[in-house]
Amino acid sequence: MRVFVTGATGWIGTATVHELISAGHDVVGLARSDSSADRLRTAGAAALPGDLDDLESLRRGAVGADAIIHLANKHDWADPGGTDRAERAAVESMLEVVSGTDKAFLVANGLSGLVVGRAAVESDPSPAIGPGADRGGSENLVLDAAHDGVRGMAIRFAPSVHGHGDWGFVRFLADIAVERGVSGYIDEGTTLWSAVHRHDAARLIRLGIEIAPSGARLHAVAEQEISTRAIAEALGSALDVPIVSIAGDDADQHFGFMAEFFGSSMTGTSATTRSLTGWEPTQPRLIDDIRSGAYSGRVDR
Repeated sequence: MRVFVTGATGWIGTATVHELISAGHDVVGLARSDSSADRLRTAGAAALPGDLDDLESLRRGAVGADAIIHLANKHDWADPGGTDRAERAAVESMLEVVSGTDKAFLVANGLSGLVVGRAAVESDPSPAIGPGADRGGSENLVLDAAHDGVRGMAIRFAPSVHGHGDWGFVRFLADIAVERGVSGYIDEGTTLWSAVHRHDAARLIRLGIEIAPSGARLHAVAEQEISTRAIAEALGSALDVPIVSIAGDDADQHFGFMAEFFGSSMTGTSATTRSLTGWEPTQPRLIDDIRSGAYSGRVDR
């Protein structure tokens, strides 16, 4: 297939492009800059200049592809409303030109906010509905496109998509540990995260566009429950800093914006995903990745 990928030079996108090309697919990646375009061409993909605000570039990429993988997100923490509106407009623009074609359209989402008090399962609908919702309600927008002749599906990533070079949540925690001189967890550290290695996630993305049915919600979850204390302990050992409990009242001061995430349980199951696609994770687990030194140095974000 000819596959159009947004976010193609991002953390997950880079692994996805490699996975797709290795499986024999032709890839066109959205490139915001000349350096991004060069990286795509070096990887064996074609580059389409544009970004999420350039809706015409998104339409061109979508109309010329057999499948669309939408991984990009602006992540403007200073303007979350603007980020959500941009996401909605981007998805609407691509869906507009693939309506009635039965093309595969896979949209990225996360496990956060799906349910409270338990692990999310694939049958849990996203509560984000409408233009003003988180990520512009893009998951529901894509899944609803089945009525318009699009094979829409969503992939929900674990809060930690880890590996060497990671610049996500665990990388932020590692940087905070280095800056503060301690690796902290909040109160008893009993909140839980799911995790997946980025290469396992990339393989699930490929399987999704190849064989998942319209309306599928796929969970990129290799490990269902890892305590935040275990994460802090592994980071402390790897970085050679003391491991301490941070009182909940002091969490914002210590962790900054990460306090909200590290103090929350974000877990999901993947039994249905595995049954549907045959996906089985094979890469190292999160704690093993941390212990191997994957988070010992800084990376450019």
